[in-house]
Amino acid sequence: MLDTQELLSPAIFLPSALLLGLVVGSFLNVVIYRIPIMLQRDWKRQCDELLEQEASEPSDGHPERFNLITPNSHCPKCDKEIKPWENIPLISYLALGGKCSRCKNPISPRYPLVELVTGLLTLLLAWELGAGWPMALASLLLWALVSLTMIDIDHQLLPDNITLPLLWLGLFANSFGLFTSLNDAVLGAIAGYLSLWSVFWLFKILTGKEGMGYGDFKLLAALGAWLGWQALPLIILLSSVVGAVLGILMISIQGRDRATPIPFGPYLAIAGFIALLYGDTITSSYLQLLR
Repeated sequence: MLDTQELLSPAIFLPSALLLGLVVGSFLNVVIYRIPIMLQRDWKRQCDELLEQEASEPSDGHPERFNLITPNSHCPKCDKEIKPWENIPLISYLALGGKCSRCKNPISPRYPLVELVTGLLTLLLAWELGAGWPMALASLLLWALVSLTMIDIDHQLLPDNITLPLLWLGLFANSFGLFTSLNDAVLGAIAGYLSLWSVFWLFKILTGKEGMGYGDFKLLAALGAWLGWQALPLIILLSSVVGAVLGILMISIQGRDRATPIPFGPYLAIAGFIALLYGDTITSSYLQLLR
């Protein structure tokens, strides 16, 4: 029987982290797809209550009982329920040839891609942080960022039921000083929100347009709660650079209309993850160049 030291050896810990990331990535596909639908239903119910109208049946083509657990996943074309052995991360997609086992309708390659990216990034966290509470909690941050990135790409939405718990979890983690001091975390949450809030209102006053959504404020506040106020300039700079590069690529390669809104949440998420692992190294390297 393996003891604790053997279980935490790189030969076991790193493959376990990769496997865990793949499994979680499969669940994140459910989160990414279902949470926006659940929110839209909730908003409609609130509107019906506000207008004192009788609640109508859901018109989104899904069962009345719809959450992250129910109903089971199924093929969108033939409605065949996906069996557990057809839902093994990466392996099932490859075994099925990327098609439904009944109707042969193509399965979007995005599903295994989310699984693979989540698995590899979880492996990277394990490699950089090692076993312990920082890695465990940082994994929750990573998985939330993956979900937020994909939801924002699909719907230009950063749900409160992900960003706000993420903020509180960051403050909780830093009440033990895992990533920064609690004081710096609180200041980071406040400064993260107010910095983008200020930019939002300045841009709106000058142009009459809204340059970003309130979800972006909350996401940067959450990253500030995790990494402290000192990380905010780096996160904002990195997100701007990543956004500019990818925006230019989308316009050049895909011919995307420059007037089409581009979600900012994915760039914040990418920058936040980079700052989590390499923020100190990047900052130190930059300061050395200035000397």
